[in-house]
Amino acid sequence: MSRGRFITLEGIEGAGKSTAAAFVAAHLQAAGVAVCPTREPGGTPLAERIRALVLERGTEAVSPVSETLLMFAARALHVEQVIRPALARGQWVVCDRFTDATRAYQGSARGVDAGLIDALARAVHADLEPDCTLLLDLPVAQGLARARARRGTTDRFEAETLSFFEQVRSGYLAIAQQAPQRVRRIDAAAPLPAVEQALRAVLDELLRRPGSS
Repeated sequence: MSRGRFITLEGIEGAGKSTAAAFVAAHLQAAGVAVCPTREPGGTPLAERIRALVLERGTEAVSPVSETLLMFAARALHVEQVIRPALARGQWVVCDRFTDATRAYQGSARGVDAGLIDALARAVHADLEPDCTLLLDLPVAQGLARARARRGTTDRFEAETLSFFEQVRSGYLAIAQQAPQRVRRIDAAAPLPAVEQALRAVLDELLRRPGSS
């Protein structure tokens, strides 16, 4: 059995990752591919508990380094218990966020040293990188307006400032520039049919690659 493919979706709040992830999974399944949809932080019961801790707007301050370590603790559980086993079974993993999110949020926006993030990434998933990353990109103000209209309350990240998310977006765009073969930018400000058309084009290209089941 051939190894499955690892697809990640990235973007700021309000970019439409959840909608895009559902579309990606459905398109692959329609093409006869076994899919494992998942998300970060989360994906396992304990990792979901860590997610709740990271997102809640509590009274205790969480330092950028502490936040980064929590993200990688959840990621280690997720990689070991969900991602690697699914890929070994030949499934295509469709994951809402992965280490690029840590580089953009904790690295670019929070100022955590890139060397620390890279060292943690090597420790947690040294030989595992996404085969393709779909970067849902749109202007920050538009994304935040969408996110805040969707919910009555905001989590700890959604409550951040416009300038914070500008740094996150800049971090993502820098990653896309550094890894153009892996990271495919999708214009998330476009109407939904256009977004889906762009996603479909990338997925169909992946499906045509040798080794796709």
